[in-house]
Amino acid sequence: MWLLPFLDYASVAVFALTGALVASRAQLDVVGFIFIASLTATGGGTLRDVMLDRDLFWIVDPMMLGVAALAALVVFFTAHLLESRYRAILWLDACALAVAVPAGVAAATASGMGWPVILIMGMVTGCMGGLMRDVVCNEVPLVLKQGELYVTCAFAGGVAALGAEWFGLAGGLALLACAGVTFTLRAGSLLFGWRLPVYRPRPPRTLPPKR
Repeated sequence: MWLLPFLDYASVAVFALTGALVASRAQLDVVGFIFIASLTATGGGTLRDVMLDRDLFWIVDPMMLGVAALAALVVFFTAHLLESRYRAILWLDACALAVAVPAGVAAATASGMGWPVILIMGMVTGCMGGLMRDVVCNEVPLVLKQGELYVTCAFAGGVAALGAEWFGLAGGLALLACAGVTFTLRAGSLLFGWRLPVYRPRPPRTLPPKR
């Protein structure tokens, strides 16, 4: 699919920025910035390609690593200018998710996979890089925060892409629908506090004493 390289480049660039911003919060050195940015940028796509038995996208095109390193250097010298780095991370991550999920959907579709695999590959590509970033940097992963709409956004984006194709829309329009639904849900979570219901423990029931 002709859009896939563009989606991968965009996903790498934006996810690398989020990784470098997390590295700035952890006060790492420049090598740490590049490592975390590259891990975040390539983690989801690498796992996707391994599971689909494809050549790893950043080995096919090593310039992807150069894009990640460049993004890390930009953040290393400019992160102090941001008023709220955490807020920037959240919004950049939302943008990256909205690009990475269509990339996963496109890769699985190009590999001839069925709809369950297409949905999973969208979620893997969108979520796993950020999960790796947060675990390595000892942050609470965004994908696991209480009630947070994150994996749900990726799933809904994949469903939107499949639904668009089912209604006869071209591949590019289906991926645009995927990106739009993914970003809208994630942005709604950030702006309006949309959340999933969470489990609330209840005290055990006490039986009345026997007489």
